[in-house]
Amino acid sequence: MNRPTYVTVGAGQAAAVAARNLRRGGFDGRIVLIGDEAHAPYQRPPLSKEFLAGTDSQDSLWILPEQWRADNDVELLTGTTVTRIDTATRRVEFAEGPALPADAVLLATGGSPRRLPVPGPRPDLVHYLRTLDDAAGLAQQLAPGRRLAVIGAGFIGLEVAATATAAGAAVTVLEAAEIPLAAVIGPEMGRRVCALHRDHGVDLRTGAGVSAIRTTADHVLIDVAGAAAPLEFDAVVIGIGILPNTAVAAASGLAVDDGIVVDAAGRTAVAGVYAAGDVARRYSERRGRHVRVEHFDNASRQGVAVAGAMLGRDTVNDDPHWFWSDQFDRNMQFLGTASAGVVVRGDADGLDFTAFFFDGPHLCGAFAVERGEDISVARELLGRTVDPAVLGDEDADLWDLAYGEDDLVAEGAGA
Repeated sequence: MNRPTYVTVGAGQAAAVAARNLRRGGFDGRIVLIGDEAHAPYQRPPLSKEFLAGTDSQDSLWILPEQWRADNDVELLTGTTVTRIDTATRRVEFAEGPALPADAVLLATGGSPRRLPVPGPRPDLVHYLRTLDDAAGLAQQLAPGRRLAVIGAGFIGLEVAATATAAGAAVTVLEAAEIPLAAVIGPEMGRRVCALHRDHGVDLRTGAGVSAIRTTADHVLIDVAGAAAPLEFDAVVIGIGILPNTAVAAASGLAVDDGIVVDAAGRTAVAGVYAAGDVARRYSERRGRHVRVEHFDNASRQGVAVAGAMLGRDTVNDDPHWFWSDQFDRNMQFLGTASAGVVVRGDADGLDFTAFFFDGPHLCGAFAVERGEDISVARELLGRTVDPAVLGDEDADLWDLAYGEDDLVAEGAGA
């Protein structure tokens, strides 16, 4: 009897986690991971931090080491381009070579950086950060005295700025918004992160819209709206977000709407075809709508859930969104959603604090700097009615709020 074949199109975090969990779940058929990069599945978060700084080696990035793949009979095709899925037969078609028949297909194609036009003779001075090769190329620019521009003050841009500054480069960050990260962690917390960078010597310019970029024989010139003259740098990193890689899904006739549209378990409308990770626009019962999330933790959780769905188990992950960022000597973590109602616990000026966000009387999110345990407690409290005064009291034991039997916590509406 032929073994069933499960194929992932994409070989990143979501695909690798799905493969692990298919084997853990008892699937003994053929598993084939197909990636368009030359590398085996690897972790992306260190690319802007430890790997970029040179403190972590390439070997530390691998998610599915070669020995694990051999022991678990997982095949890997690298440098391979998939063009479409024949949804009637679930055959995976390639740019070159014969199609691969599959019993189930997981689309985990991730995203690609938003790009800006940069004319000129030195495209090598223009960097994006999405892949291992991107990080290896950018690392060569992080040297004392180098003048580096970073366009975009999202988390990736700010992590690059922190890593480059620590390496001795002179870093200028150009951000069109008046307050970076305000849409994610709220304006007050956005200002705190800005202060961290400025205190470490980053030239962080907000409200700085970039109108044009070009290279010369030796430099990058950037025109900023309102500036009298272009700014000159040795290199530039463009970090203005990503676009979901939906070309294969669209060519296959699947529903696409800023991502591949799937149900809560990761199933598309076509039987046997799934999507997970940055590319998936998944239905969230918590939000009451489809959402697409571009975070490592989300990709991992979706990888677990979609493996269950592929095994015929109706597993759904709809946990609150959580992510972390390391910038300079500070660890930052965010959970849930931000709001205008904020209660701060700890020393905000000293960047050792947690900000708790409220939607009416209910806790809906938390942002912590150097206080990871507070995030663990907040996870237990999300959606509950909590006394803000207790959250702000450094002498109060937050775990008593989560598990105590007093009247400080009552069940409330979902976050």
